[in-house]
Amino acid sequence: MPVQLRKPTERVCERCGRTEIWDEEASAWKIARDEAGDREAGDVYCIHEWDINGDFVPFENR
Repeated sequence: MPVQLRKPTERVCERCGRTEIWDEEASAWKIARDEAGDREAGDVYCIHEWDINGDFVPFENR
């Protein structure tokens, strides 16, 4: 049974709400935009706390 590696594609700061999405072409996180096209940058002075509590499982059996 092959194992598939899953990678996160979005992350949200638990403190200020900054939302970032993974840009495959740039191999980097980019600030997400809402429906109006505004950046969801959150607080400039926030020390971002990403949701890393262990709920995300990077490996899944296929």
